[in-house]
Amino acid sequence: MSQLVLRNVGKTFAKAKVVDGLNLTLRDGELVSLLGPSGCGKTTTLRMIAGFINPSEGTIELDGKVISAPQSSLPPEKRGMSMIFQSYAIWPNMTVGENVAFGLKLQKVSAAEMQRRVDQILDIVKLRHLRDRYPAELSGGQQQRVALARAIVVNPKVLLLDEPLSNLDANLREEMRFEIRRLHDEFAMTMVYVTHDQSEAMVTSDRIAVMNQGRIEQIDAPFELYGRPRTRFVAGFIGRTNFLTGARREDAVDFGGFRLPARALAADGRLPQQVQVSIRPQGIQLLRDKPAERDNRCCIEASIARRAYLGESWDYHISLAPALEPLRVSARPAEVFEVGQRIYAEIDTSQITLVSD
Repeated sequence: MSQLVLRNVGKTFAKAKVVDGLNLTLRDGELVSLLGPSGCGKTTTLRMIAGFINPSEGTIELDGKVISAPQSSLPPEKRGMSMIFQSYAIWPNMTVGENVAFGLKLQKVSAAEMQRRVDQILDIVKLRHLRDRYPAELSGGQQQRVALARAIVVNPKVLLLDEPLSNLDANLREEMRFEIRRLHDEFAMTMVYVTHDQSEAMVTSDRIAVMNQGRIEQIDAPFELYGRPRTRFVAGFIGRTNFLTGARREDAVDFGGFRLPARALAADGRLPQQVQVSIRPQGIQLLRDKPAERDNRCCIEASIARRAYLGESWDYHISLAPALEPLRVSARPAEVFEVGQRIYAEIDTSQITLVSD
């Protein structure tokens, strides 16, 4: 069942089109992230879903009913949604328990039921022992858990999260990514998550919608989005990659320093005259000796241009030909090569993706 549907939604401020013909459908219980750089329209889209601003065009539907349109929109408090902001927005003069109970009081839940639900959610977010503390006595991660508990305890139809981890340090951000995913799985709640952090989106999401200039360039599961990006923007925004441009030469593609069979890039061999591909650093293996020929593998002589040791891996730049930009290769810590050393680069052609502009 489709719970939240955006149909041709657009938003214009003055003469600037911030969101342009956006279409998005969320299934019941799905977590979808809106991912993109600053100014791409993701937060404006979230604010339209919340009801803080009206769309300039298109409609937003919840459970089959239109809740946002240019002419009129349902007020935020009547949408049955909860929203978590970057700043947490928890009341400094209320204890943890009082903050979490606040929404239930507005719903006029009985005292006994309120106590039960507050205790239950505080156990789930591991804060029951801090029930009587005030926000100033909590760490950033604990304050974020209070905000999550307060948003979830009222059983919203949709939970909206606007870059909720941006104020946390790196270690806490990593911890809270998994916490948000755990809470989503426990409550099976429909969530829309706005972030510019690709790692955050990859960990938390069922699907990621990559936005650029007010439009969704691609929406897919994290694995598909990383492994099969459709455009140059998506390939470059999700992780690191190498871009190469080649020219079609009969049944092969010439990249200037090496050739690949056309069928290695398209099963039917049909390709345009100019071909642009993305190759992830993990799709290339460096070897000292020339390997035996294998299907779906292309072996090229190269040299190490520069390197950086990152602890968990080596980040190599390899030169294939004077006319080509060096390619980045990710290798295991034990795979040590010296700058200037001649090596063989074996490319897994199944990991080469055709991309468009």
